[in-house]
Amino acid sequence: FGRQCKFQDIPAETLQESHKNTLFREEHVERNPSTTAIHCAPELSEHEVNTEVFELASQGVLHLEGGWPKDVDSSEVEHVIRYRRKVEKDEDYIRSIKILGDSVEHYIKQNCAIDIYEDYFLGCTADHSSEPPSAKTLTVFRDPNAIKRTATSISWYPDGAKKVAVSYAILNFQQMPEGLSLSSYIWDVNNPNYPELELTPASPVCVLEYNPKDPHVLIGGCYNGLIGYWDDRKGPSAHDSSPIEKS
Repeated sequence: FGRQCKFQDIPAETLQESHKNTLFREEHVERNPSTTAIHCAPELSEHEVNTEVFELASQGVLHLEGGWPKDVDSSEVEHVIRYRRKVEKDEDYIRSIKILGDSVEHYIKQNCAIDIYEDYFLGCTADHSSEPPSAKTLTVFRDPNAIKRTATSISWYPDGAKKVAVSYAILNFQQMPEGLSLSSYIWDVNNPNYPELELTPASPVCVLEYNPKDPHVLIGGCYNGLIGYWDDRKGPSAHDSSPIEKS
């Protein structure tokens, strides 16, 4: 132990030899074919341990009095009066009160001399804008149909304004041309080339609004007097509409 190891080549040597025993042959059955399953993953175990329980409590403090010395009981009126008289006789206390009194008196006189609500410059308006207000076109949503219609109403998506629902119709009485599309559309503001969803009512939609509490539901008033609502998760057709007798 502790010395350098030296290796050398030696001829093979039989350490132990087991000869076959024909007496045990009858106790075994040959299995052909033989199937054996082995695991190629390490075996793991899981244990649960209950740790020590700690009880937590929240406690508040109501601070009504200032910082009193240890020998003064703030609940005793005599102790408080005696301590206040002692502090009021201190020269540092008198000097501090005098300095504060002068500052307060100075600001009181300023408020009395200047009317802070008076308009000193009548007829003068200041222009606080750095540049004149302006607006520019960012996106144009065009009606994809051949017969162009009027956008009768728009409704912004209530969660982030990333979509806009637009209803299209011709409101002139009995002046709808043949082949007029009845569809309205939901547009994605980032993709103005194609509508995200096409709403297919039975009559042109005149007013279309999002549900502010459920951004997937829209309600619309149609040209024929019906009121329908759509769920964009269930396809382009109206999920339900009001009866024609009460419209």
